[in-house]
Amino acid sequence: MNSNRTPILEARNVSKYFGSVVALEDVSISVHAGEVVCLLGDNGAGKSTLIKILSGVFPPDRGQVFVDGEAVHFRFAHDARERGIATVYQDLAVLPLMSVSRNFFLGSEPTKGWGPLRQFDRRLADRIAHEELLKMGIDLRDTSQLAGTLSGGERQSLAIARAIYFGARVIILDEPTSALGVKEAAIVLRYIVQARARGVGLILITHNPNHAYPVGDRFTVLDRGRSLGTFTKAELRPERLLGLMGGGAELEKLTQELEALKQSVGSAAPSPADSSR
Repeated sequence: MNSNRTPILEARNVSKYFGSVVALEDVSISVHAGEVVCLLGDNGAGKSTLIKILSGVFPPDRGQVFVDGEAVHFRFAHDARERGIATVYQDLAVLPLMSVSRNFFLGSEPTKGWGPLRQFDRRLADRIAHEELLKMGIDLRDTSQLAGTLSGGERQSLAIARAIYFGARVIILDEPTSALGVKEAAIVLRYIVQARARGVGLILITHNPNHAYPVGDRFTVLDRGRSLGTFTKAELRPERLLGLMGGGAELEKLTQELEALKQSVGSAAPSPADSSR
């Protein structure tokens, strides 16, 4: 990654407070075109607050957000979308009772006819949705089928393809694999890599280092609202990443406790000679 390039999206030293609660304190993150930046941390680390600042839901109390090196002041999520920043939330990626093509064009449906006779151009929508999904590696025979019939991984990928088609330059993915099995998670990660190859910048929010490490180019780790740093893959082995997130230290402590318990139970157990008396 060429650090001299200007990031598409950057937050510098942002902080956010809710009364006396410190949600974020002096956190920075950036993403370039054709890059996957993984934002990691346990529950309560501040990941959701940071992405809401980046996507225009919350203004930062301190610090600044930049797009293409220009300071911006997002008042609403719409402002971020206008600058090419799209956010895909896991539970809101698609509407299951609407067709795939309707979901693809939700709010921007192609029409045919004029005036009061204007109607949704289903044939055009089906064709474009099929072509764009095919670019992501999803070959649906019928895009008029309900989106609810898609697998969890395909739903996430539909949302990614939709964002790219409508001009997203940065896609923020909020825990896209947290409710998926191993195979479905692998599908989503594969499509993330394909989106990166198309020049899109992606921020992948997750608490699972096993999902982040294979696809990430850089990794920003949060802990209780503060950044523990940003690292390249060359600087950060998986075990070190787990340790930064707190899981490594906790697992090591648990292992030591279980070993001590095992030894104490073993020493208290009667010997075979004692039991034969």
